[in-house]
Amino acid sequence: MSTPLRVLVSAGPTREFIDPVRFVSNPSTGRMGLAVCAAAAAAGHCVTLVLGPTHLAVPAGVQVITVVSAAEMHDAVLAQFDACDVLVMTAAVADYRPATTATKKQHKTGAPLTLTMEPTADILMAAAARVQRQVLIGFAAETGAVLASAAKKLREKHLDMIIANDVQCAEAGFGAERLRAWALWRDGAERDLGLADKSALATFIVAEAERLAGERMQDVNI
Repeated sequence: MSTPLRVLVSAGPTREFIDPVRFVSNPSTGRMGLAVCAAAAAAGHCVTLVLGPTHLAVPAGVQVITVVSAAEMHDAVLAQFDACDVLVMTAAVADYRPATTATKKQHKTGAPLTLTMEPTADILMAAAARVQRQVLIGFAAETGAVLASAAKKLREKHLDMIIANDVQCAEAGFGAERLRAWALWRDGAERDLGLADKSALATFIVAEAERLAGERMQDVNI
């Protein structure tokens, strides 16, 4: 589409601290989200990135907001959401965090350590509750029943599109250059994207974001 979009992207992992030196996290590097940012910026869109901890460089021309925890990512995404046209939520946000965080390092005692975990706020659900014209695109990193799990997430979080990926596929997943991916849409359509290069997948996502945003704007103007 010819009109530049305001694209909001989340990327990378979050860290949920047990004490000042230990945390619960995941292997995400943010590579997929950074590829989406690069593709969106190259297409002439205005891109804001909410980025968890990573060693990778942010593409030129992208406004970046760095965060650490799921709570920080939640607040940063929602603070930018009302002004965006498209949210692409690639971040691997922790589903749970320690219910309490020790203020000092917890030393090893030899006894078992039990952690009580509590759920983090669901960023996509919170965004969906505020949608006016925005297009919502999510990711589902799965290890089994990939399409069924992604379809459930698509419905429950009121997304326009979701990219399902099998993170146990060889040579794909967290930190890799490729994903074993499928695209699912709100209208029930599905597409097997195969073992997709993340840069090519990012270009596909941006093109779909443009198409969906164009349709949404037409609906709003009717």
